[in-house]
Amino acid sequence: MSAAFLFLLLLSGTNLLLSTPIDGNNSEKPRLLDDIAIPDTLFRNADPCTAIGCKWPKSGFLVNVPYEISSNYTQRERRTILKGLKSFHRRTCIRFVPRRPDDQDYIHFFSEEGCWSYVGRQDGGQNISLESDSCLDLATIQHEVLHALGFHHEQVRSDRDKYVRIHFENIDEEEEHNFDKEETNNLGTPYDFNSVMEYSNDAFSKNGKPTIVAKCNPKMKFGHAKKMSFNDIARVNKLYKCKW
Repeated sequence: MSAAFLFLLLLSGTNLLLSTPIDGNNSEKPRLLDDIAIPDTLFRNADPCTAIGCKWPKSGFLVNVPYEISSNYTQRERRTILKGLKSFHRRTCIRFVPRRPDDQDYIHFFSEEGCWSYVGRQDGGQNISLESDSCLDLATIQHEVLHALGFHHEQVRSDRDKYVRIHFENIDEEEEHNFDKEETNNLGTPYDFNSVMEYSNDAFSKNGKPTIVAKCNPKMKFGHAKKMSFNDIARVNKLYKCKW
């Protein structure tokens, strides 16, 4: 992930209505594109996150995002998730607040197989899966939450060809869709190799060779960020017009 300004936003045009409350034990796992959940109502992954309904609503200077955490997590695991959420509070106008009974749109964190999230706000609530055995590190929590706030992966942004070369000959054929370029809203920010949304050089490689190469430095290693970059934070503030 990198130290330049950037980010990719994708809205999901039609929203998936989920039951209330969302129960990780009985809700079906959605179709996934890597870690992005696709609603059954529409295979929608190419709309910029600028349409009505993608962003979480703002109230005054803050964006309150209701959440709930599955009781299946241990207290220690809950604290880890809360630490990830609070990392947004310090430097953005996003505020994660405990869900109230009358909150219709909210995020439900639960431990399903793998790490995944929907892109942008969904009507009626939405799941973020953070498998307790493999997804509870700060970067992964921030990554999946950024999806829910409206951000997509770095390597699919509309202008990515200015910054990287995608070596499709090295990509596992079944995973090529993860590199399809999208019509993203980049908010006037350049590619960020330090972003928590950036894939690693050899992501989905079938032969151990690089699948993503930086044009500015073909030997550059990236895709292993430990936390949100300066630019990840700047993008959140820009998208949500935070006074930060």
